[in-house]
Amino acid sequence: MAGTGDTDSGTDSGTDGGTGDTDGAAPAGTPGSSRRTFIAGAAAAAGTLPALGTLAAPAAAAAGPPPAPAGRRSVAVLGGGVAGLTAAHELAERGYAVTVYERRALGGKARSMDVPGSARGGRRPLPAEHGFRFIPGIYHNLPDTMRRIPFPGNANGVWDNLVAPPEMMFARAGGREDLRAPIPWPGHSPAGLSPEELRRALTGMLESLVRLPAHETAYFVNRVLVFLTSCDERRDEVWERTPWWEFTRAARMSTEYQRILAVGITRNIVATKAEEASTRTVGTLGEAFVANALGQGADGPPDRILNLPTNEAWIDPWERHLRSLGVEFRIGWTVQEVRYGDGRVSGVAVLDPDGARRTVTADHYVSALPVEHARRTWSPALRAADPMLGRCDRLRTDWMTGIQFYLTERARLVHGHLNCIDSPWSLTAIQQAEHWPARDFPADYGDGTVVDCLSVDVSEWDRPGILYGKTAKQCTREEVAREVWAQLKASLNDTGRTLLADRTLHSWFLDPGVDGLGTPEPVNQDELLIHPTGTFHDRPSAGTRVPNFFLSGDYVAVDIDLATMEGANASARAAVNALLDRDGSGAARCAVIPRHRPPELEAAKRHDLWRYRLGLRNVFDLG
Repeated sequence: MAGTGDTDSGTDSGTDGGTGDTDGAAPAGTPGSSRRTFIAGAAAAAGTLPALGTLAAPAAAAAGPPPAPAGRRSVAVLGGGVAGLTAAHELAERGYAVTVYERRALGGKARSMDVPGSARGGRRPLPAEHGFRFIPGIYHNLPDTMRRIPFPGNANGVWDNLVAPPEMMFARAGGREDLRAPIPWPGHSPAGLSPEELRRALTGMLESLVRLPAHETAYFVNRVLVFLTSCDERRDEVWERTPWWEFTRAARMSTEYQRILAVGITRNIVATKAEEASTRTVGTLGEAFVANALGQGADGPPDRILNLPTNEAWIDPWERHLRSLGVEFRIGWTVQEVRYGDGRVSGVAVLDPDGARRTVTADHYVSALPVEHARRTWSPALRAADPMLGRCDRLRTDWMTGIQFYLTERARLVHGHLNCIDSPWSLTAIQQAEHWPARDFPADYGDGTVVDCLSVDVSEWDRPGILYGKTAKQCTREEVAREVWAQLKASLNDTGRTLLADRTLHSWFLDPGVDGLGTPEPVNQDELLIHPTGTFHDRPSAGTRVPNFFLSGDYVAVDIDLATMEGANASARAAVNALLDRDGSGAARCAVIPRHRPPELEAAKRHDLWRYRLGLRNVFDLG
């Protein structure tokens, strides 16, 4: 799923974020647009978001970091996203005095947030987020950390807050039935289907089978076999430099093939464009998901989400645990420059919450900022000390941003993630209320009329939409919301049923990290690292040539090779291990758990290594 993971997905929308290196306030956002205003297209909803940095900065943060206790080495962690919090966690457990500097709010892109002004009658504000969480079973390092974060009533800490949706759906437009499928996993109870829902599900599958030519299906299966049996050297050198679109010969195939097997897969797995995504990245993650679905080397089911808003289920308990370990937090502090002198980092220039310029000093420094922010803080002298830092300028980021729609009636969509594979803006989404069993949504959130949150990730910001003929970046915030709603309806209301009704729309919330929409210079403070061909060779290692400076973030070279929370977590572990080595520490090293490699394929990969070194194609490669 797009997610950040990882987005995230999102998927994994789902990836590390946090501190930037500029002092600009977070852009004004729209906490909600009334249904009437939204549908009729009148003036934008009243009210704006305060800057997140000012919301998050406690008054006490202006004080400088306390001196480390005698005998304890000090570490400044720059950035409070998943990478920064993981580094702080591992270091604090090993006795280091850790201070985390974060400009906005802990959790970075993984955090959830409140919709300002939405609470009524003693309820909590409506929950919002940069993008929905997605924590698949192919992750191992992040779940290990989650098990070590206490949560009341949970034997396995916040890890026990993970729940597995039983199904997913490819939503089609143009009158096509949607592809709805269960997610296989031992112990999963398939979602109940009425006779009508069963008819539609079977119709959707058969329509796709009929429209996808048999020879194209056979060719795609062959390409998968080629990749699965390719040796690491062929993957790293040949497939890393081959776009997935080219590897699958998508340009020669039917629209159905392109939508499902080229575009649909890349959007779900790596949240990037098939035309430029590295085959190595797409194929490696695809291999891991297939093994996960078969129960091999998995931490859990292929699709998992949190059973509460992210901060409630994970980030807030993590912060409390880290404070109990002695970690200090400086929220509202902006990193400006990592200074270099006498062969090491000599200090970090920061702005405190009052805008005063300060210099932070420590024994060691872990840069845990997203790459687009981190590289702007590296001074010329620091870059000269390690050319690897300069290669990070070639790493690319793109827009992937979340918007939430709050509904007054529960929409009967799917019990899990949905992918609108025909939508121009590459939409993926999930309904959240049913996955939060400890919450009565209307009783706990908002004004008492909202019963659900449809959380949507927008992955394509440079393609014209269906309402205004403009890209998402060219639209205003209000236009973005209307356009996304229209594209959702085009995918979900096209087969005779009205699954999303305008009358049920209460309000919406667009990520406040996006600013300047509809102007010539739109800005996204939380871009996502993407994976065009060649990216693998530009990723830096966690340890640098500077003896007291280390890198942590989803752009650092780790086994998963994807911008995910798992990658952020694994890189932080690698950074801590490098720091311990430099320090000559006797503390136990962090476990950095590699992705699962199906043992059944190793013999074929060894054979392919022999062929690769002879300059031959993979034995299954028909061209």
